[in-house]
Formats: sequence, C-alpha cells, structure tokens
Amino acid sequence: MSQRLNYLQQSPAAFKKLVELSMTLKEGGLEHGLQFLVEIRASQLNGCAFCLDMHIKQAVIGGERPLRLHHVAIWRESPLFSARERAALLWTEALTRIPEDGVSDAVYAEVREHFSEKELSDLTWLVSSINAWNRLNVAFRNVPGSQDKAFGLDKAGLV
Repeated sequence: MSQRLNYLQQSPAAFKKLVELSMTLKEGGLEHGLQFLVEIRASQLNGCAFCLDMHIKQAVIGGERPLRLHHVAIWRESPLFSARERAALLWTEALTRIPEDGVSDAVYAEVREHFSEKELSDLTWLVSSINAWNRLNVAFRNVPGSQDKAFGLDKAGLV
C-alpha cells in the first residue's frame, strides 16, 4: 500500500480545522479510554488501517489493557466493557453505519441512559470526527505507522 496523495499539503486549512476539532474533543468531558474505544471501533468498521493502528497505539500509551483492545471487535460478547462503554460502542456503530431508517428510538434511549445531553453531543461529535478522519485516510491510503515518530506513537513499543 502506498499513499495516493498528502491531504495535509493539499488542503492545509481544512486539515487544521479537523485537527482543532479533534483536540477540542480530546479536552472535553469524555474519558480518554472511552474515546480510544470509539475511535478504534469506528476505524475497524470503516477499514481504516492508518487510524486503527494509530488509536491502538494511543490506547496502549494511555494504559489500556491489551485484551480489551483485542475485544473491541467483539464488544457485545465480551465481559470486559462497562455498560457506559457498551452504550458508546453501540452509538458508534449506529452512526458509522447509519441504518436506512436512521438511528432508532430504542438505540437512542439505551445510549441516553448512560450519557448526559452534553456527553451525548460530545460523543456524537467524536464519532463524526473519527469517521471524517477514516474517510480521508482510506481515500488517500495513508500508510499505517508512517507517522509514528511525528505523533510520539513509537513509545507504544508496538512495531
């Protein structure tokens, strides 16, 4: 796999705004561990190798347990996630793979049990943001691990 084009160089202003959005969300009220799970799951669903690689490394650096990272793909069957994390993963899947008839009231109600209105808004922005990054990196084939040094991801020790 080789990169098709460098969207940072081609569209620096848009790139900067998406980075600003991502940084704003990182500094928001949602737990960092929860954010990693959401970014990992959306990246799995979208087949974004670059983002999946990046967010797994970030989660490891952030102290996430390896087994939980392996279980993100099977979160429904795994006993390793809290009810809040399960709700976030459910919401991530619902928004990443928007059903033809939209997000159901049942899914919304289940997720709303675990998140305040502000938190659910932040979670929705987070899912939207990672989906935007996924689409950029899938479209232009950014190579997994190619930015590890620049982002400090080499500290994860996952080579």
